[in-house]
Amino acid sequence: MGKRVFVGGLHHESDTFNPITTNMDDIHVLRGKDLLCSNNDDSITGIIKTFEKAGIEVIPSLFARAVPNGEWDKQCYTVLRDELVSALEKSFPIDAVCLALHGSMRVKGIGKSESDLLSRIRSLCPDIPIICSLDMHATVTAGMLEYADGFIGYKCAPHTDEYETGCIAAKITLRAMNGEKLHMAAVRIPMLIAGEQSETNTEPMKSLVKKLKCLEMEEKSVIAASYFLGFPWADSGDNGVTALVVASGKSHAEALAIRLAEDFWSNRDNFRFYSETYEPAECLEKAKESIKCGVYPVIISDSGDNPTAGSSQDVTNFLKLILKDKELCSLDPPLCYQAIYDPHVVLEAIEKGEGNILDVSLGAGFDKKTSTPIKAKARVISVKRDLPGFSGVSLALLDIGGIDVVVTDRHVGCYDPKMMEALGVDPSFLKVCIVKLGYLEPEIRAIAKRSLMALTDGSSNEVFSRLSYKNLPRPIFPLDGDCTFKPSILFSR
Repeated sequence: MGKRVFVGGLHHESDTFNPITTNMDDIHVLRGKDLLCSNNDDSITGIIKTFEKAGIEVIPSLFARAVPNGEWDKQCYTVLRDELVSALEKSFPIDAVCLALHGSMRVKGIGKSESDLLSRIRSLCPDIPIICSLDMHATVTAGMLEYADGFIGYKCAPHTDEYETGCIAAKITLRAMNGEKLHMAAVRIPMLIAGEQSETNTEPMKSLVKKLKCLEMEEKSVIAASYFLGFPWADSGDNGVTALVVASGKSHAEALAIRLAEDFWSNRDNFRFYSETYEPAECLEKAKESIKCGVYPVIISDSGDNPTAGSSQDVTNFLKLILKDKELCSLDPPLCYQAIYDPHVVLEAIEKGEGNILDVSLGAGFDKKTSTPIKAKARVISVKRDLPGFSGVSLALLDIGGIDVVVTDRHVGCYDPKMMEALGVDPSFLKVCIVKLGYLEPEIRAIAKRSLMALTDGSSNEVFSRLSYKNLPRPIFPLDGDCTFKPSILFSR
């Protein structure tokens, strides 16, 4: 019998400040043959294709993924977890397990899903390799480290190397299957850091990641080297940055993990916002100055309510501020704001039809603490049902006080211009476009002549001191100033 590898995964970034509970309606699941035939640019596809190319029989279970959101519903998680574990039990004999996980997925009443899932898999597979790909923003815990033999993380932010990371995870698995002993060491660094301060095409992450790649390429004993930056919008006792090394020698893995941690810590004051970043009112003034200079489209990130960082996508404070600005409310073409999550308003817009007037109460249907609804008359400009490629989201474009507001009936990422285009808006001709986003993804970055980030309200607030952390390990940088750090091994095997 040829060698057989079990594959699958659960992939989600869970924001504990977001009151929305992630449930089955939010999750896209691929199973069995559909998983094998997937051709996505993600880590699970990279894993599968690499094994197939190597002539390994792939035993697929399921891969479940959702847009970052609040914590998962416990029953929803346990149903999918138990399905995956049951598929594993039925797959024996196997030679290895290779999973595509996120690393910052949390479940109500359970906590870290990865620790829970890996512990169950290890109990069934005490003697075979378990290797996982992780998101760069994974929060690595001692429990995760105890139950797996190796982790490899993305090295690009934005995450344009998911597929490649899956390929590497599979190659590490092949080495372990062929008898190579893996030693893993990790060091926790007491830091909170947002993706908007750690893009990998700018310093200091550019140089830090380059060192990781050099280690993997130039030192034969180094199998994988990763920085896992944690997820700052999760109020958990295990949050922070982790330097992790998988190597052929235990002492070497430990020494490198300590060195990488020291390098990262020494750069702590060099992490800063790379986009022009301002408080909301000043950000709007900068946009108007840019218009007068003929530099547009100006793309502004409503960063505090970024659904791709797990926020609720229904905080209205920034939109309210825009609606008070007569200049911005009279632009030609109108300022476009993408997007408020409000299923009831979308349904009403579809029912009433284009050209009709609605009395809306828009937004703040989920996060009721941060903002209040916008009550206004809105004209339905256009609607789009079941937009392909966006989990079947339906959209409405409303004219509210001279602003074109995109409204969605699902919690979705707001980075893609195709949402506006589906509603008849060409963002390349706009003077100002607002997106509920942090750093600009490539799709929207390509349009911007100038990009600004507004430090707005929401459960992905970029100013961490404005969030009510209760469970973080303290002291932690930057909340507690320039605290001291002496690196020590969190885990080593």
